[in-house]
Amino acid sequence: MRDRICIVCGEPLGEKPLMTLESMPAAAQDIPGKEELKEDQGITLKLHQCERCGLVQFDCEPVAYYKDVIRSGGFTTTMVNLRRSQYRHFIDAYHLEGKKLIEAGCGQGEFLSVLSEFPVKAYGIEHRESLVLLAREKGLGVWKQFADEGEILAPSDGSAAGPYDGFLSFNFLEHQPEPVKMLRCIADNLSEEGVGLITVPSLEYILQYDGYYELIRDHLAYYTFDTLGFAVREAGFEVLEEEMVNRDTLFVIVRKKKRAQAGGQPGQGRKAEKVEPYGLIQSRDAIGREMEGLVRELKAQGKRLAIWGASHQGFTLASTTKIGRFAEYIIDSAPFKQGKYAPASHLPIVSPDHYGKDPVDAILIVAPGYTEEIAGTIQEKFNRNIQILALKSNHLERI
Repeated sequence: MRDRICIVCGEPLGEKPLMTLESMPAAAQDIPGKEELKEDQGITLKLHQCERCGLVQFDCEPVAYYKDVIRSGGFTTTMVNLRRSQYRHFIDAYHLEGKKLIEAGCGQGEFLSVLSEFPVKAYGIEHRESLVLLAREKGLGVWKQFADEGEILAPSDGSAAGPYDGFLSFNFLEHQPEPVKMLRCIADNLSEEGVGLITVPSLEYILQYDGYYELIRDHLAYYTFDTLGFAVREAGFEVLEEEMVNRDTLFVIVRKKKRAQAGGQPGQGRKAEKVEPYGLIQSRDAIGREMEGLVRELKAQGKRLAIWGASHQGFTLASTTKIGRFAEYIIDSAPFKQGKYAPASHLPIVSPDHYGKDPVDAILIVAPGYTEEIAGTIQEKFNRNIQILALKSNHLERI
């Protein structure tokens, strides 16, 4: 356990957590293989809120790979189309045609490839060497680096040195144990009027729909527009635009401020509200009962079930409810997850083609944002009589 201080403002978090979650996956990435299952087990996580700046966060150490970006969303049509729309607005609104943009934490270049379709000079940094190599194989300007405070963001040959005119950060900040330092590094490598596009998962969404299964150790912090705004101000930015996208993601555009203006104070902008976790606790219990009822129903009918979505939501649901002990396997379209096992529940992760060899009678979709796309694939390619269910918000729906 790390010191119980806020990762943004440094204030003590206090002894009493908002919520304690047991039997949680220890990580959502670096998924265990068969030989690693004996070492893998569920953990207990404690969720706190900083009384000074309002940020909701776990008090644990970050996962070992917090500097790496391992994503599967780049494989979906839904996400690619969203990125194109965001890039078009960002480039047009802030006159970035022909300018230099850098993505901090670009993985294997899934989103950087889309950015390369636009009239900009696109670069990316990634900490995991294997992902850097994959990005370079695609012809992308990517090198191995992490945005630590004081770092000059440039490849060793100096071919793409800053200052950059803009930066991009997609669902990366929530993993960081020192988010302000990372953002300050980026600010120091931007031009005087440099702008940035940041996305993070939304705590507002989690609270509105009581989605306890959105919580995972990989995400140390759970931002609202208020607390994200405070963090970026501390790092030397001002917020120009903010929007909720895809129902569950905060989208903000920021601009670098002159150093004399940098910083922020709690209460600047909208006041951060105290989070009440009762809905999340009730949701966890209600979803648990709903999953137990589904298992009873399918057992009574002699039917078999699979889960679709080897995401942190699917992993948390499988490890904290009876569905993880009843399901046959988890389907996922990302090749790097297939052949491995869900953390804590140890369900095997398979490709969609596996259904043809080992068919089930029902599939539970646990992939917020992609439910309709996945349901369409099932209806088109699988048995027409298959039962399709989805976890939407805080309840089970039949499609």
